[in-house]
Amino acid sequence: MHPQQRSELEQRRLFLGQLGIGGMALQSLLQPTPTWAQAPRLTRQDETSRGLVGLPHFPPRAKRVVCLFQSGGLSHVDLFDDKPSLHQHAGKDLPASVKGDQRLTGMTSGQNAYPVVPAIGGGRKCGSDGRWISDLLPHLQTVADDLCFVKSVHSEAINHDPAITYFNTGNQQPGYASMGAWISYGLGSENANLPTFVAMVSQGTGKNPGQPVFSRLWGSGFLPSSHQGVGLRPGASPVPYLSNPPGVSREQRRRLLDDMQNLNQGFAQDSGDPETLARIDAYEMAFRMQVSVPELTDTSDESAESLAAYGPEVQRPGSYAANCLLARRLLERDVRFVQLFHRGWDQHIALGQQLPRQCKDVDQPTTALLKDLKQRGLLEDTLVLFWTEFGRTVFGQGAFGDPGMGRDHHGRCFTVWMAGGGVRGGMEYGATDEFCYNVVEHPVHLRDLHATVLHCLGIEHTKFSVPFRGLNVRLTGVEEAHVVHPILLG
Repeated sequence: MHPQQRSELEQRRLFLGQLGIGGMALQSLLQPTPTWAQAPRLTRQDETSRGLVGLPHFPPRAKRVVCLFQSGGLSHVDLFDDKPSLHQHAGKDLPASVKGDQRLTGMTSGQNAYPVVPAIGGGRKCGSDGRWISDLLPHLQTVADDLCFVKSVHSEAINHDPAITYFNTGNQQPGYASMGAWISYGLGSENANLPTFVAMVSQGTGKNPGQPVFSRLWGSGFLPSSHQGVGLRPGASPVPYLSNPPGVSREQRRRLLDDMQNLNQGFAQDSGDPETLARIDAYEMAFRMQVSVPELTDTSDESAESLAAYGPEVQRPGSYAANCLLARRLLERDVRFVQLFHRGWDQHIALGQQLPRQCKDVDQPTTALLKDLKQRGLLEDTLVLFWTEFGRTVFGQGAFGDPGMGRDHHGRCFTVWMAGGGVRGGMEYGATDEFCYNVVEHPVHLRDLHATVLHCLGIEHTKFSVPFRGLNVRLTGVEEAHVVHPILLG
């Protein structure tokens, strides 16, 4: 800042400071450093880890997280929660006492009938405790003893954008920090050469195109932008603009960055702008990634057996299988948070055609990732999340027996599963009624899932907040959230 400008600003502050409380309020608006950036309870550690001082709050079970997000609303009825009563009532209207006055979307609220549709594709009891898993997921059936099914998840959101935003940021409104950004902010990085948070998107063969997936789902919101996820794209340039332009050597780039850093450090010191420091971090990370990303994405060192385990699609860049393999390579390089979004689960129509294709996309690669992590000794401290924004209705959208019939959105109850990272395998928690329509035992809100993930990472969610818009904002929100202790190892 120019000395004359600083003098003028100080004179204005002195004047406003004589105006009492109103003047103090106005003065705070003129401070060069935002109030949230001065919060004493969230101080940064050294530049190596960039985590918060005092975190983790207690010894963590998990060091890293991979979230396999199934975008569109996976059908818990068909894949994980079949009930005998569904077959007994097949084609009959869902009883009014069960349906109640729950909110429906505009796509089915006007239907004259709500016929019960049992799970398609069949299934069997798997693992030592006999957990029912659809035959559409034959590979996943083989690792049932590693999975913890939470069958009583519920959410208020029943439309895609608010629902997926809610699951990934803890708020239905855009503008909030994503789960991966929170974890990056709190715990920092264990690998200085790769981003702390990486996201990848794939398109399924179920509903194509699937629901849009926006980059704000891995954004940093009100947190410093250095904690937003870095999206990896398929192809020769996974990160846009990472390579040097023709005629610029790596040594020249280094000298340029050194000069820019000196200028930016001076500006940051004068202005107090935290985003200037975040920009420096971004430039330095990009420079290191010029070496680390090509090494990461070069899978020529993978054995033929390893590639075969992920299925034939692993050789197609950008596929879910290829992204699962990259996720494992990121996790073994100690990237803190990896998130895969797989689009195509929104089966409003042609359930019998779309769902089997969509399941085939994810079944073998997901199972291969779990087995790969376990074989390499990584599963015990890697938390694996298989999540979706809501479930599907037990009643059909459309006429019963029509090949074009599908299922509508259902946020009142649905199933997710978790594995590794301190979670008990081979169990299920919570239960739905005989029509898979309402939670009847141990309800788990998505806020509770967020609290549980943070707990696995050694973070007490009530002590992890940032001042924003007059609130001490948390990933788990301002309402009550509870760690789901029964699903965790002691």
